[in-house]
Amino acid sequence: MHPRLLKTFLAVARHRNITRAAREVHLAQSSVSDQIQSLESELGVTLFTRSRQGLDLTASGEALKPYAEEILQLADEARIAVEATTGATATTVTIGALETIAAVKLPQWLAAFRDDQPQIGLRLKIAGSDALLRQLEDGEIDVAFCFDKGVFNKGGLDERLARRTISAEPLVLVASAENAAAARQGGLAAMRFVVTETGCVYRHLFDTAFAETGMAAPKLAAEVGSIGAIAGLVATGVGMGLVPRLAVADALDRGEIVELPWPGSARTASLVMIWRRRRVQPPALKLLLAAAAKNFAALRSAGDRPRHAEPSLS
Repeated sequence: MHPRLLKTFLAVARHRNITRAAREVHLAQSSVSDQIQSLESELGVTLFTRSRQGLDLTASGEALKPYAEEILQLADEARIAVEATTGATATTVTIGALETIAAVKLPQWLAAFRDDQPQIGLRLKIAGSDALLRQLEDGEIDVAFCFDKGVFNKGGLDERLARRTISAEPLVLVASAENAAAARQGGLAAMRFVVTETGCVYRHLFDTAFAETGMAAPKLAAEVGSIGAIAGLVATGVGMGLVPRLAVADALDRGEIVELPWPGSARTASLVMIWRRRRVQPPALKLLLAAAAKNFAALRSAGDRPRHAEPSLS
């Protein structure tokens, strides 16, 4: 089973669609179909069946999938180990991050890292948490920076991935001046909130924070696809927000929104970095992981600075 065929097989398994898989592996659709047929012929089985939802793995395809993933990982580790003996190791690290983290937390730290390790090239990809995990598993990125969604401590993180918490980012309750006054008078139960969509890590943080206070489920004013839109909507009075401070630091600095005290224990979001476990890690990635573990939390973004809060909510 040639690794090239296994890579194409896994792409089709992920996308359940020949066209999308072809885009991922940079092949023509006909070439993807030919490779799947070649693999099926070699194994003497059918790997996919068609359904209304797309291409589904057969029992044989499901059995092959974990082995295909392991074979490709071993091939990658073998290449790294051989390169290490010659000194011709890769000197580029591909980083994946949530958009807010990439814009606010990474620039200062990456600049310091480049000053210390100028020989290492850096690539940065922006995606949501679920997409980042998939890209890690597929080898599209080397390390991901995202917020802990709660699955990492409950057996939900793929055993092939390692994880380290590198900072705790404060969650803040924010509102327009008018809504802040209304919240002081009537409490949070009377207010509406702007949130991200269900499934987003920021929505998970929001829902968890409310659930742990024992308060009734909050009323929603709007669901938006990006946390960047929340500060603007909060500033115009559409609703209040509960988000990591780093996401709204600029709006707080400009006085467009105000920070209110959270009616409970202080809330933080764990910023984590996640990478694939390997027998042999690329030297450039080892240096970046070590630098992040040592120095990342020590760097302070604008979002780390405490803000003057309004009087306590009733």
